[in-house]
Amino acid sequence: MLELLDQLKADVINGCLERGRPLRQQELSERYNVSRIPIRDAISVLRNQGWLVAHGKAGVMVPELNWMEAEDLYQMRSLLECQLLEYAFPNITYETLGKARDINRNLNGSDLSLLERGRLNWKLHATLYEVANRPTIFNVVAILNEQVGRYMGFQYGPLQYREISQNEHEELLDLLAQEQPEQAITLLRQHIEVAGRQLVEYLKTTS
Repeated sequence: MLELLDQLKADVINGCLERGRPLRQQELSERYNVSRIPIRDAISVLRNQGWLVAHGKAGVMVPELNWMEAEDLYQMRSLLECQLLEYAFPNITYETLGKARDINRNLNGSDLSLLERGRLNWKLHATLYEVANRPTIFNVVAILNEQVGRYMGFQYGPLQYREISQNEHEELLDLLAQEQPEQAITLLRQHIEVAGRQLVEYLKTTS
């Protein structure tokens, strides 16, 4: 099931599943060489996560990318993630920062798929946020980052945001290690909002 979900998500990100075109269970079953039962279950999960939307009576489709949705997602991320980091700061230890640095080093790998890169990016952020012990906000932020995953092909493709993102991660971790929470929160806000604005402007010019 997880392998099928990953393949479907990868094909959405890479454009192998065309946006706006109806998808039928039988078609997907044949494409991925599995029965219709795991396809049905995968569709249910992907609909809940926003990767697929209903189409017609029984079908689904990959939704078009929407600049207003992207703007909303990044604005909500900025508000909630900065709040989480503020809550987390008193509980961030050298062990926490060490885990985050290890993840950021892994993000430098050149052989990572877009899906893998997106997951590692969230894992880095989540490593910092989870020590806030605010599960309600954390779970909402996790959902937002899952939905942002559909836009990864642009963030790390045409927008070439990878190197900037990596450098900002390192700077953020340095500020936390130096116990400068206000500067760290300011940088996190900039990190999220600049990426969001670049994505929104790109989508506006290509829609």
